[in-house]
Parts: sequence; structure tokens; C-alpha cells
Amino acid sequence: MISRRAMLTAGASALAFPASAQDMRSLKAIAAAKGFVFGSAAASYELKDGDFAPLLAREAAQLVPEYEMKRDALETKPGFYDFAALDSLFAFAAKNRLSMRGHTLCWYYANPPWLVSMLAAKRDEKLLTSHIQTVLRRYPMDSVDVVNEALAPPGTAARADSLRPSLWLDAFGPGYIDMAFHAARAADPKVKLVYNDWGFEQGAAENDRFRSATLRLLDGMLKRKTPIDALGIQGHLSAFGNRIDQRKLRAFLQEIRDRGLIILITELDVDDTGGPHDSVSRDRAVADEARRFLDVALDNPATQAVLTWNLSDRYVDPPDEWKLKLLGWRLRKTPYNAQMRRKPLWNAMAQAFSDRRIFY
Repeated sequence: MISRRAMLTAGASALAFPASAQDMRSLKAIAAAKGFVFGSAAASYELKDGDFAPLLAREAAQLVPEYEMKRDALETKPGFYDFAALDSLFAFAAKNRLSMRGHTLCWYYANPPWLVSMLAAKRDEKLLTSHIQTVLRRYPMDSVDVVNEALAPPGTAARADSLRPSLWLDAFGPGYIDMAFHAARAADPKVKLVYNDWGFEQGAAENDRFRSATLRLLDGMLKRKTPIDALGIQGHLSAFGNRIDQRKLRAFLQEIRDRGLIILITELDVDDTGGPHDSVSRDRAVADEARRFLDVALDNPATQAVLTWNLSDRYVDPPDEWKLKLLGWRLRKTPYNAQMRRKPLWNAMAQAFSDRRIFY
């Protein structure tokens, strides 16, 4: 495992920013005053950006890798790990006193081709558990997404148990989820173990079924005494599409709390696809949808963290970005624009954070 001291000394390329430069009206300071953590995702190459890196250090108390912890980025050959990019993120976090959360140890996607072939040839549990233990024994983290998106997305479930088809399901059946969590707990007794997914916020019938499927999954894990600590709610919202249903979201979050689980908002952003060309109108709609979501999420005492999926629109990279470039504008999903200036979304988040009750 990499110790905090080792990270501080080894990360020579990671930037550190003095506490005197911290803006007390940062999102992390507002959140901390109300008893929860604010953080953000970032990629290792973004830390070389002289505008972005100090912004991240100032605003965030927690950092999650956007891609560097996914298996095809880490284990390029069987048993061969390239930790360089991930080490740089941990070094940056240590130097700037950010905690780390992990994303992700087991996913249906982002697996190296060699793994797919080996699993098809031999259903060896170590192909899952060894990777989990290698990562967790190297890196100290506050929480980690042990399994990501194991359920079929809203409206697509074909199995009675609502699980998403995957190489892991094919190899080990539904038991792969418990297997992953037990391996994670054996590797690190202290880290919060998280099941992470999306699709909880909207009010359509397919979302109702997805929420029910999630509760069944969690209930089964708890009944079997699978070591799970938290549900990660990604929070990918839409300003001009399928908007959130506050009543249903509130009821669902209460169900999670009633089960004794922590709630983490893990990947918050607000898609403004379909909105007007006018950025003022789009920014207003994005801020409004985020505020509606956060007012519900932060009203639940079980919510312990809110992380955005990046801080700046400079690094928003949607699959259809080329179309947006043809139109002359980019998506505006995050609290800061591409010039690193605060947007209405930042203000909405700051207000929602400030308005949170302090739970004792």
C-alpha cells in the first residue's frame, strides 16, 4: 500500500497549493461546514493545466479518478500494472490534502481484451479478486466503487433479477457481486465499499422498476451479510430531457437510509443537450435542475458526499462533441466554464450546500 508519506515524497510532478491561497467560500468549505464532503473527478493529464489544477485544489476536498483506475487502463497485460497515471492523482491529492475515492474495481465495461479471452477460457475467480486486492492494498481511500452498474439500465432489463449482461455474470453468475465485495473487504477493512449506479432520479415507470431492482439487489446483499457500506448515486441529470421526480427520489433515498447504508452522490453533472443556443438560458436550466436534485439529496442525513464529474466545461468530452463543435458551442455540465469562471451551477450548489440542515 502507498502510505501518505510516500505519496507526499514520491509525487514530485504533482502541484501543491498553499492553504493561504484557499478561497474560504469554496464548495468544499461550505460543504464541510454542513457536515459532508464535496469533491470532483479529474484525469491525470488535467493536473498539468495551470488553470485547472489550483482550481481543483481550492474547490474539492475529495478526488476520484475519471479513468485511471479502470482495469483496461491499469492492467494492460495479465499481472502487469501501469500505476503511473493513478499514482500522480494520489500524489496530487496527498500534497493538497484531498481524500481519495476509487472508481471502479468491477465493471461490465473498460476491461482489457486479454481478460475477456482468459475468462472465456477459464472461469478463475482470481481474475476478479486478485485485481481488487492489488488495487486496494496499494492505495488508501475513503470509499471505492467495488461494483459499477451491475443492473440493466432503466427500460432494458431482460432477466428476472434485472442484472446487466456482462463478462462477470457470464463467468460467475450473480454471485460475482458478493465475490467482489468480500475480496474488497479482505483487502481493506476500513474503506467504504460502494455499489454505484444511475437512473434513480426520474419518475418514469422504467425508473420505478429500476429503483425496485436496486432495493432487491441491496436487500439480498444485506441478507447474505455481504460487506457493503454505501450506495453511489451517479446523478447524471438532464436540464431539457427527463427531469427528476423529487417525491420519488426522496422516498427512494429514505429507503436507502432505512437499510443503514450511506448515500454518496458520485458523478453529478447536468446535461444541457437539447437546450437553446443561448448559454444564459442553458446555464439557468442546468442550475435549476441541480438545485432540485441537491435539495432532496442533502435533506437526507445519510448523504455524506457530493462529487461532480469534473469541475470545468473545459474537460467535458461527450461522445457527440464533434457535433457540438460544428454548432459552435460545447456542453455546460459543470460548475465552471471552459475559462474557469464560476457559472450559475456553482451558485446553485453553494446555496444548496449552505441550506442543508446540520444533522446530529
